[in-house]
Amino acid sequence: MSLTENTRKYLFWTLNGLLGAAFVIELRAPDYPSWPDAVIITLAALASIVALNRQLPLQNVLSAAAITALIGGAVHGFSARTSMPLGPVVFNSQTGPQLFNAVPWPVPLLWIVAVFSARGVGRLILRPWRKVKIYGYWLIGATSVLVLAFDIALEPYAWHVRHLWLWQPTKLALNWHGASLLCPLGWGCAALLILMFITPSLIRKQPGSHAGPDYHPLICWLAALLLFAVGAVEGKLWWSFGADVAIAAGAGFFAVRGAKW
Repeated sequence: MSLTENTRKYLFWTLNGLLGAAFVIELRAPDYPSWPDAVIITLAALASIVALNRQLPLQNVLSAAAITALIGGAVHGFSARTSMPLGPVVFNSQTGPQLFNAVPWPVPLLWIVAVFSARGVGRLILRPWRKVKIYGYWLIGATSVLVLAFDIALEPYAWHVRHLWLWQPTKLALNWHGASLLCPLGWGCAALLILMFITPSLIRKQPGSHAGPDYHPLICWLAALLLFAVGAVEGKLWWSFGADVAIAAGAGFFAVRGAKW
């Protein structure tokens, strides 16, 4: 299964153009209902898949995307039913129809965006050490940490700004804008589990010269953080805004620095 080079280019630019337009609409009109969020998540997931297909066979990318969506969706659905491992979450009906009466359909796609973009950013950060024997383990660890950071930025936006879901109180004294601290830790652990399954599919096995740095995941990552930061300002969530800026600046700096090596 493969796409021609022209088809990949057409899909890549079309999807990213639509994603950019939806992103601008969301920034300029944040009071829209929840459906623009679903559009952005869907376009971002498809764009991430097509972008990765420029480097890897389509069947490998689709397999990795399916596993990511399945495990990520199952983690959220299990948390909605049992409060574990992310904490007690309740989904807003406006988030979208639920799969298996457990999790809204955009949530598995959100996991594709988070994991694929985080892995791409991790590859840029670790690019100077890509020939080290334990590079693969470093990449898995870095990706998991970046997914954890992604959730820290996401939660205040998803709950307090867009009302996609809400977190019920727990016995833990500490929380992050209402979300249990189990939530980002759960995202990081789930990402680690996902990467254990998908990493073999994402290893480039064809011989040849190494491609240059791919900045598409970093652009998606920074765009998401910008959206979260703008929402934090509108909701006067200043601690969240500070975290968004710190995460974006840190990841962006080290990714650009690593890409230049």
